[in-house]
Amino acid sequence: MNVDRLIQMFIRRFIGRAMNRGIDAGIDKFGGKKGQGQGQGNKAQSRQARQTAKRAKQAARITRRMGRF
Repeated sequence: MNVDRLIQMFIRRFIGRAMNRGIDAGIDKFGGKKGQGQGQGNKAQSRQARQTAKRAKQAARITRRMGRF
């Protein structure tokens, strides 16, 4: 294995991890995290937003995996 391929492999891995963190951070920001502005009436809505964000993260992961092939 030559040095160029090793460098490309590490760069690809680093960029993939950075992209995953960025996508997850964006989903968390717009999905609403636990404890932000929870009142009596917002608990159900907050729980539903967290579940939706979880599903969106799963869909993003699956899409990224499919893009590798």
